[in-house]
Amino acid sequence: MVETHDIVRPPAELSAALAAIGSATASAELSRMGIRSAFIRGPVSVTPGVRVAGPALTLQFLPKREDLYPVDEYAEPEKQLHRHVMYHAQPGDMIIVDARGDMGSGVFGEMMLTYFKGRGGAGVVIDGCLRDTGEAKKLGLGLWIRGATPNFHAQTDIVPTAVNVPVACGGTLVEPGDIVVADDDGAVVVPVKLAPALIAVAQEHAEWEEFSRIRLSEGGDLRRYYPLSDEARPEYEKWRAEQGRAQTRWATPGGLPSRQSPS
Repeated sequence: MVETHDIVRPPAELSAALAAIGSATASAELSRMGIRSAFIRGPVSVTPGVRVAGPALTLQFLPKREDLYPVDEYAEPEKQLHRHVMYHAQPGDMIIVDARGDMGSGVFGEMMLTYFKGRGGAGVVIDGCLRDTGEAKKLGLGLWIRGATPNFHAQTDIVPTAVNVPVACGGTLVEPGDIVVADDDGAVVVPVKLAPALIAVAQEHAEWEEFSRIRLSEGGDLRRYYPLSDEARPEYEKWRAEQGRAQTRWATPGGLPSRQSPS
């Protein structure tokens, strides 16, 4: 009997806050925190406008060897580990698949994704392909993939070999339980231990960008408002006060804002 382990899930509020932040800001702020690139290269969104974040259930594929894996799509289904990753699904989860960039195997199809959606799953990131892609896009899940194929998961060159282990998806390490933020720009992996600090700086970043966006839309000077210059800070603080937001002290050189406690 196949047994696979579940993940340790971070607090749901971390995922919700990261979803609001988005992948671009998450990637930039992680870079400033020392994570050079958390971007999963290769998979792109086929569900435009969807933005989600959730803990990673991981699935690993390796090259196929026919004497070790059944060839038939439905042969001994409970030995097929791409099913077992879905058995762990809880509301808000993401499935992250290291499919080796393979373009011939459809990791999941409509039926399995329907099950994942019914379990409350939020999205799937695959360094590889889906099958039944047209129907899959109607399910309401977020889908980030390299492409589509009519082939089933083990029809050609790869087979699923492990569930909820560290994987390399698009060349990026994903640990089970990491929070993955995904939207139209792609998918970014956030280590759970860095999530609270990332959220704090990213929310501050989003706030001054909101102000700058308004000024730029009014014809304001790019040099003054993006990034926010020292000269524009009093104007920004006044705007924040008018919005009913707390006052900010600035201590970051180069015109980039950072929040500090008032003295």
